[in-house]
Amino acid sequence: MMDITGLGMGTWNMGEDPQKKKDEISAIRYGLDNGISIIDTAEMYGEGKSESLIGQALEGYDRTKVYLISKFYPYHATPGLERKSLEASLKRLKTDYLDLYLLHWRGSHRLSDTIRGLEELKKEGLIKNWGVSNFDTDDMKELFSLPDGKKCFANEDLYNLDHRGVEYDLLPWQEKKHVNFIGYSPFNSGKGDSIRITHNLKEVARAHGATPHQIMLAWVLRNGKILSIPKAGKVSHVKDNLAAQDIQLSEDELRLINADFPQPTKKEPLDMI
Repeated sequence: MMDITGLGMGTWNMGEDPQKKKDEISAIRYGLDNGISIIDTAEMYGEGKSESLIGQALEGYDRTKVYLISKFYPYHATPGLERKSLEASLKRLKTDYLDLYLLHWRGSHRLSDTIRGLEELKKEGLIKNWGVSNFDTDDMKELFSLPDGKKCFANEDLYNLDHRGVEYDLLPWQEKKHVNFIGYSPFNSGKGDSIRITHNLKEVARAHGATPHQIMLAWVLRNGKILSIPKAGKVSHVKDNLAAQDIQLSEDELRLINADFPQPTKKEPLDMI
């Protein structure tokens, strides 16, 4: 099973404002032209508008060089409805398969039915792999106890300096079980607030000739084990994100950051947006 790590592009709230469309398409293409191959979206984002935007942005690109992730609503998590959702997503994205298809969050449908439908789509080649999103450790353990549940390829959760709870037990569990971890909202912007810019964060940024936000992203990417998917609606943002990949934080710098944003010392409820 291949690992997906490093930097991808998130697209929440993209494709919804016609005035931003040109900038957003340019941003996606700039990312693709400069080494970012993974794009994350969902049928929920603008009720398909994000997927349609990506479909336009990808015109003229080699589909095999792009890794596309989309998600379906929990109330579409039955074999028949998953297929219907996927077909609509594929049409908007102008492609005939997804690299990864995720259950967006847990709903009331039985997980065993959800898995069965996803395995059927995988056998038909409509998706390469499937996974989940906003699942905590107990959810993952339950998933693994079901038929074919161990075939889960990835789990996508909120992960940034302000929300480190997954480090306590979920990240170690997924690493042990070889389930990829995708961290969304590295700047916490999805919650409508941003991570506080502390003195230490400014000091570390200054030492690297970087912005505090680039340090936040470099911190998320620090161990090379997860995929982070910051949204970038402008080329300038994508450039900043790309540059953050080259920032290597020292042990001393990590200690400074930990002083302001401590590691979890006990189990915390899963944060989600």
